[in-house]
Amino acid sequence: MRTQVVHFKNIVETVYGLSLDERLELKNLLEHNIADTRRNEMADNYKISQEEFKSDSLEFSANINDLKKML
Repeated sequence: MRTQVVHFKNIVETVYGLSLDERLELKNLLEHNIADTRRNEMADNYKISQEEFKSDSLEFSANINDLKKML
């Protein structure tokens, strides 16, 4: 864990040393990467839900207590 903290700190320091244009480009790259990652997560969750639906393993309820138990 300590190595990761040091590594992250080095990355942050390096980023702070970049020019404004480079930091803005990095910001845009990170935002697009994060959006892509989220989209992939949603697509994966959709595929899992479709498989659960096909195998009849989904449970539905309008009862709040039942829903809490499902979590």
